[in-house]
Amino acid sequence: MQRLQAFKYELMPDGQQQRQMLRFAGSCRFVFNKALALQKERYAQGEKKLGYAGLCKLLTQWRNSTDTAWLADAPVHPLQQTLKDLERAYSNFFAKRSDVPRFKKKGRRDRFRYPDPKQIKLDQGNSRIFLPKLGWLRYRNSRQVLGTLKNVTVSQACGKWLVSIQTERPVEDPRHPSSSAVGIDLGVANFATLSDGTVLKPLNRFRALEKKLARAQRSLARKTKFSSNWKKAKAGVQKIHSRIAQARRDYLHKASTAISQNHALVFVEDLQVRNMSKSAAGNIEAPGKNVRAKSGLNKAILDQGWSEFRRQLEYKQTWRGGHLWSVPPHNTSRRCNRCGHVSAENRRTQDRFQCIACGHRDHADVNAAKNILAAGLAVTACGGMAQQGRPTKQEPTEATRPHAA
Repeated sequence: MQRLQAFKYELMPDGQQQRQMLRFAGSCRFVFNKALALQKERYAQGEKKLGYAGLCKLLTQWRNSTDTAWLADAPVHPLQQTLKDLERAYSNFFAKRSDVPRFKKKGRRDRFRYPDPKQIKLDQGNSRIFLPKLGWLRYRNSRQVLGTLKNVTVSQACGKWLVSIQTERPVEDPRHPSSSAVGIDLGVANFATLSDGTVLKPLNRFRALEKKLARAQRSLARKTKFSSNWKKAKAGVQKIHSRIAQARRDYLHKASTAISQNHALVFVEDLQVRNMSKSAAGNIEAPGKNVRAKSGLNKAILDQGWSEFRRQLEYKQTWRGGHLWSVPPHNTSRRCNRCGHVSAENRRTQDRFQCIACGHRDHADVNAAKNILAAGLAVTACGGMAQQGRPTKQEPTEATRPHAA
């Protein structure tokens, strides 16, 4: 099988190269926004959306125009890749996988991609990489790049420039050394509870740095926009956000790696995080209730990184020959894993579960994880899931239908 993998490093550019990369990122952002504005204008006039080929013709005109002649200073392939990104964003929107494409803002996710590997040279022995119109750039070589180079993405984060090198290489068909299966219940009080009784405590990195971040944001708000002091304060805010993201990513990688190494079959709930973390503020006509409490819950949910945890588990299971399956989350926390009785009275507190039918007692999250494992094994046994990922729509069977009260 062929494995696609990305290797990310910190670049060490000189001053001229930094200025060039800022220009290239700005050119890609300009092309994306200009093409998006054109598509919105055509939609408002009832015209058909332009495809990638039509946008490329316009890109050539923009590069040759006197008004936007500075676009010719940027390499053409990253500009064309930007148009491909816009086309993919519309495809995801029409498939209801994401929201409608939005305009890019300066300073947020500044990046550009070289899609043609023939134009790129990688010298790992001297820790440097050659990119068109940038020349040789040194990078912090922390590990060896494996495989054939496919594309390179240059991005800026927290004042640092990073390079992500995507490669492809053949590997043997993996076979997981373990045959065990586990169900995982995700939560806020406990980040993850496994059906074997293992409990992973939450990191809550945002909560730990929330007050410091608030002070830095208030300091930024008092500064004159785009002044030198404003830029310094903005860099401070970005640094705190970067610390939060890096700590969360490290924690999720360690947790997902440990689970993937020990279990061949992993079952998780098919949680709709976007719906779970919606604001309860409402509007003037219909104001919401318990808005402050819901806001705190939303922050706690988003601080866990459930979607990223699931994404990491999915590709790590694939690499090791395991499988990740999703099961419907209905009544997993209210069903008794021993007798199958479903009632809200079974779980009266956050951590205690006691069935009112058979008297079975267990930790509430462990009971939910056992229900997730049982539902996953039952559905996979009867062929209800055709593939990894989210469950397919199906009629309930005896194995998955909730027991009568």
